[in-house]
Amino acid sequence: MKTFATRILAGLLCALALPSAVLAQAAYPSRPIELVVPYPAGGGTDVLGRAFAQAATKHLPQNLIVINKPGASGAIGWADVINSKPEGYKVALLATDLMTQPNMGLTKITYEDFIPIARLNYDPAAITVRADAPWNTVEEFLAAAKKGDFSVGNGGNGSTWHLAAAAVEDKTGVKFNHIPFSGAAPAALALLGGHIEAITVSAAEVYAYTSTGKLKTLAVMSEQRIKGFEKVPTLKERNIDISIGTWRGLAVARGTSPEVVATLRAATAKIAKEQGLRDALDLQNMGYAYADGDAFGAVMAKDHVFYKSLISKLGLKNQ
Repeated sequence: MKTFATRILAGLLCALALPSAVLAQAAYPSRPIELVVPYPAGGGTDVLGRAFAQAATKHLPQNLIVINKPGASGAIGWADVINSKPEGYKVALLATDLMTQPNMGLTKITYEDFIPIARLNYDPAAITVRADAPWNTVEEFLAAAKKGDFSVGNGGNGSTWHLAAAAVEDKTGVKFNHIPFSGAAPAALALLGGHIEAITVSAAEVYAYTSTGKLKTLAVMSEQRIKGFEKVPTLKERNIDISIGTWRGLAVARGTSPEVVATLRAATAKIAKEQGLRDALDLQNMGYAYADGDAFGAVMAKDHVFYKSLISKLGLKNQ
């Protein structure tokens, strides 16, 4: 009996001696999780983040709190995540800008600073103008741009939408004045206000305005026509070989424990199936494109190489 009691006591003492970090990790998540959206409210990434946070209430014991930290085409928000303790209490919403910015020499942050949780979405870029603009086809727009001084808005220097406009320049010979904004939403507002001639953000991010007749999309940069824009041709249909867009997905800082990563991946797989999330994406005509952590990691590695080559070809890397 004395030996048994001694073992019990020793076990209790060992448990009490465990580092607090280990005990806290075992209870993950024991407090709300910040979902860092590195763009302004109202854009596609923000819409996705808030829909995901709402759907997550059924599958996580703690709330996901959306925190918008816009600036530098996403780099400010991503830096906040990788500079925090890797405990899983800051989850980043990544976008393809993470592939373009380091390759342009605009940030040292790369996809390798993160552990992928899952990809949730993919949307192609598009050329969108005001509804009262005199151009009704992409050919008319490009012909006018070659003669004029056209300002085209994007989601920030080094953003995917910047690269989309630059790719159009490369393929057609037109030259734009590239106007950076802190995200797609402010770029769209500038277009509505008549301050710029066009934007090259995703079709999904202007759907609220195109569906109400305030803006019109002249072409999408995808392999085939997309839902909600069935009457809008692809650039490839117009013999302009460009297919470019953005994905969005979740990740945590490198160094986060495998147990926390596994918890988030398992929960995300269930959240991604929630009808509420799918409905929110459909409402904005955003493309659903789930990929688990390993598959998402492979996408990032492939896209990093693709954008490195494209940026080099276009001569856009900062010296």
